[in-house]
Amino acid sequence: MEFVSETPITVRYAETDKMGIVHHSRYYPWFEIARNDFIKQSGMGYSEMEAAGVLLPLTETGAKYFEGLRYDEEAIVLCRMSELGIVRCTFEYEVYRKRDQKLMVTGITRHAFVDEQFRPINLKKKHPQIWEKITKLGEWE
Repeated sequence: MEFVSETPITVRYAETDKMGIVHHSRYYPWFEIARNDFIKQSGMGYSEMEAAGVLLPLTETGAKYFEGLRYDEEAIVLCRMSELGIVRCTFEYEVYRKRDQKLMVTGITRHAFVDEQFRPINLKKKHPQIWEKITKLGEWE
């Protein structure tokens, strides 16, 4: 069964632009917050992964905007890991306006598993305990 995390967000005034809607760049920090919440559900935090020598640098990102959220609106960011390989993973995001559950934004981030020198690592082989925790959050081949 695929795990999906849900992260509540309230739009802050500083996140809006002159038009009164959330600036497109502000969704990426929300994706990061949701991704961290997702990882925590595995039983470890991202800081624990880093302490073990596993980093997740971003290799690709994208978003599609359907409608803008406004100051003080509440949103829910859903996050799922859609792909998991031994050296990389992909997260997908959906941002919904809470009051009417309207889909506002979708996003994707792709990451590599690297060591502290930014060399790619085989997560399953080098850190089997972390691999096991992450694989429990989805159905992987």
